Amino acid sequence: MAILELTFSRDALRTLTRMPRNTAATIRSKLQQYAVDPSSLANNVKALKGAGREMRLRVGDWRVIFTEDGRVIAVKRIAPRGSAYD
Repeated sequence: MAILELTFSRDALRTLTRMPRNTAATIRSKLQQYAVDPSSLANNVKALKGAGREMRLRVGDWRVIFTEDGRVIAVKRIAPRGSAYD
């Protein structure tokens, strides 16, 4: 099991700091879990069609849009379900 490095865009960090702390903690823990063992969240991770290599992680009503290259998970956007795909 390889632990992947997590990086956040400025927009994703801003969203994390403005949301309720318990929600932000849940999202961070799910990202850490995915970084340690990607297969553990296989049901909640899906490749986005027409978006190149972008993938999404489902965490409750929130969506985390990210790319992964085998070494780094680059979190691009964190948004509520309804507006995550705009």
